Amino acid sequence: MDLVIATRNAGKIKEIKALLTHGDFCVHSLAEFPNLKEVEEDGETFAANALKKARAAAVFSGMPALADDSGLCVAALQGRPGVHSARYAGEGASDAENVARLLTELAPYPAPWHAAFECVMAFCTPDGKEQLFHGRLSGRIIAERRGANGFGYDPVFLVPEYGKTLAELPLDIKNRISHRAQALRQVIAWLQTL
Repeated sequence: MDLVIATRNAGKIKEIKALLTHGDFCVHSLAEFPNLKEVEEDGETFAANALKKARAAAVFSGMPALADDSGLCVAALQGRPGVHSARYAGEGASDAENVARLLTELAPYPAPWHAAFECVMAFCTPDGKEQLFHGRLSGRIIAERRGANGFGYDPVFLVPEYGKTLAELPLDIKNRISHRAQALRQVIAWLQTL
C-alpha cells in the first residue's frame, strides 16, 4: 500500500518509517510533494490537527495519508505545552528553546514533574474515509538534559521503567514504547484487517 506520511519533521519520518518496515507499505514523505502548502496546526486538540494534516495530504497526493499530532502534557502546567509543544517558545523556536521555556516554567513547582507524551494519528483516504488512533507514554520531566538521540523534549523526558530519558534510549526501545509507536501499531493492526 502506498502511504503518505504527512509531516516534514525528519525525526517523526524516521520513527514512522522504522515502524512501517514490517508491513507491506511503500512510504512516501511530504518531501515528494513540495507544492503541498504547509497546513496550519490551529486546532484545539491533537485529533483536530492530525485530521487536518492527513486530509490535506490525502487529497493532494491522491494516496492514503497518515498524520500525527503529538505533544507533551505536563500536570503541573495544567497540560501545557500540549498542542503547542512544537512552538512553545514561539513560532520557529528550536527544540532547545522549547525545552528551556518548559524548564523555566516548571522551576517554581516542586519536582517530580509528572508528564505524558500524547499522540493522535489520523488515517485519511482521498475519498474521505477517516480513522483515529491514540497513544500515550507516561513519565517525568527532569531538570537536566540527558542523551543525544531523539528530538523535541526527549532529553528531559525520563521513562521511570528504564531510568533513562527518551534521548538516552536506543531507537528500537523508543519505537517499542513511545506514544507514536503505540498509535502506529494500532494503525498497522487496523490496516491489516481491511
